[in-house]
Amino acid sequence: MPLFIQNRGLGRISSTAELFDRYPHLQENGRTFRSKPPVDVDPKCLLYVQQREFAATTPEDNCVSVIGSDDATTCHLVVLRHTGSGAVCLGHLDGSSTWSEVPLIVKAVTSLSNVSKEGRLELHLVGGFNDESKTSHKLSLSILAAFQKQKEDIHLETCCITEVNDIVVDGTHRPVVYGIGVNVKTGDVFPSSFTYKGPAEELRSARTFTGGQMADIYDSGRGLVKIGPCQWSPNLDIAFWLSQNDDTILKYLSTSPMAEPPHFVQHMKSTIQFLLEHPNSDSLFPGGQPQLYHRTETGDWERTV
Repeated sequence: MPLFIQNRGLGRISSTAELFDRYPHLQENGRTFRSKPPVDVDPKCLLYVQQREFAATTPEDNCVSVIGSDDATTCHLVVLRHTGSGAVCLGHLDGSSTWSEVPLIVKAVTSLSNVSKEGRLELHLVGGFNDESKTSHKLSLSILAAFQKQKEDIHLETCCITEVNDIVVDGTHRPVVYGIGVNVKTGDVFPSSFTYKGPAEELRSARTFTGGQMADIYDSGRGLVKIGPCQWSPNLDIAFWLSQNDDTILKYLSTSPMAEPPHFVQHMKSTIQFLLEHPNSDSLFPGGQPQLYHRTETGDWERTV
């Protein structure tokens, strides 16, 4: 079934400009969304989603109040929620395999929802900007087309993407909103920033850096973050990047060198350092089992032995 906007099927579109021309209220809503000040989320109630990850849960979850993600430049952040069950999923899509990733997000929500229950699936898209290479624009269209192809009726509610999420600072285009959170109890979606990006931040970054596919990182039934097992091979050549200056790293390791957040280069270097310290991924997953983390009474994620 098609993607719906104000209960009307979206139909074919060839650009985001056409989308916003056809549905001016989407642009207005997007501008309202981007004008909200970012919320600083307490790590003790947060489930953080990195690039090429997704996580889903329900309002009954006692371990997680907010699912969030940030550092999206050309990437898009996707929230899908069923209004009846309250089941919600947040994914951080980078365009690596959009057509196979969108069905995973839909399934994550429908599998936690009683489909016969009242309610509908509502979609919120945030991210991208007017980048020179049009990477954001292509990803916007790809995500919209992939949701169009799903058999479920899905209603697009928030669309703060590409040109609507764009601002020019000192002559350079960059995103207004880099991160969002979703309140799993109420379904409220809001601009957000995060100081804590764990658990296992470097391991998860290494998984993505070495070409890992989209991963579901949360078992909502048990309240466990699950990472891996991941596979990568020793690659000493990457040590080369540690001796390069910031501009070189930005130029070759970013899709949008002029728009990255200030910690991008340090994040890249720490990920590469982690891979050099763990050249063989097997040692990180004894017995080929994933790393599991549970939330302690103090609100921290702790590895389950």
